[in-house]
Amino acid sequence: MGRLYTNVAELWGRWVFSGHVETRLAPPHHANSSGVHGAAWLWPA
Repeated sequence: MGRLYTNVAELWGRWVFSGHVETRLAPPHHANSSGVHGAAWLWPA
């Protein structure tokens, strides 16, 4: 699974229309709950 974070970052440039990728691909810090934590940050305070 660790290869995913290096291999995808090397390959996704050809699928991006702008030709430049600034997004950092990183493993989750909150295990399986990372999506829930990210959605909570989007909720207006």
